[in-house]
Amino acid sequence: MLESLLALGGLVLLRDSVEWEGRSLLKALIKKSALCGEQVHILGCEVSEEEFREGFDSNINSRLVYHDLFRDPLNWSETGETLPGGPLEALRALCRRTDPGPVTIALDSLSWLLLHLPCTTLCQTLHTLSHQDSCHGDSSPGEQVHVLGLLHEELHGPGPLGVLSSLAQTEVTLSGAMGQASAHILYRRPQQRLTHQTQWFSILPDFSLELQGGPPLEPQPYPDPRVPSMDPTTHLTFNLRLSKKEREAKDSLTLPFQFSSEKQQALLCPGLGQATSHIFYEPDAYDDLDQEDPDDDLDV
Repeated sequence: MLESLLALGGLVLLRDSVEWEGRSLLKALIKKSALCGEQVHILGCEVSEEEFREGFDSNINSRLVYHDLFRDPLNWSETGETLPGGPLEALRALCRRTDPGPVTIALDSLSWLLLHLPCTTLCQTLHTLSHQDSCHGDSSPGEQVHVLGLLHEELHGPGPLGVLSSLAQTEVTLSGAMGQASAHILYRRPQQRLTHQTQWFSILPDFSLELQGGPPLEPQPYPDPRVPSMDPTTHLTFNLRLSKKEREAKDSLTLPFQFSSEKQQALLCPGLGQATSHIFYEPDAYDDLDQEDPDDDLDV
């Protein structure tokens, strides 16, 4: 899996979350690059150099060049230990490198850089950084540049996420289930269709990667054919069905809201002895009884 993530070169975007952290996978890729003899530059922004180097053996640590932006990112202490020019100048200095051979540049993290640099500036610098091999006129595997960018996707909106995703040659989204981590990998090979892959893995304490087969599926309950099925209507206190007599009584019942012919006949032709209603109106002194303009008092 590590070999396939580093095979294309360019930007490898590692998208993690609060539940599934990605720094361990970043350090596993750094270890793989160092063991392959590549130059490894780390732009550390979120954790101290001591914490980042923890877990690597002396052989790996001796091959890492750590650019510390965590201790004093804005150079307030003016001790001369901080990178001059801040994070942007540190990125541009990596773009101007002249050392031959393959190189891996790890950014820990892109989320920190997005909070301190304009998105357009960062994306332009990332494009220059990840295409140094083509700028030098040599895109052979021996001159490839790998840029590993850790991104905490829950901190950003769809705009920055979409732009960074379009810049990446390889995109890894970390997730998992039942305590086991998985990586959904998207490869963007030149002039080829997008390819997808999902890998289940675990990171060992020495930052070696161990592939796994995924969590076991949860067992689904199946009915036992030897156990007779129960009728859910057996112990009801009421009857769900009508008998023949009950159905006949129901059909012959006239509901109050039904306007039957008998009710219509009774209203139109009241029988003898039935009381009739009348409306009596007695006008007062202020009533307007003009039949030609009955609404004259309304001023309409």
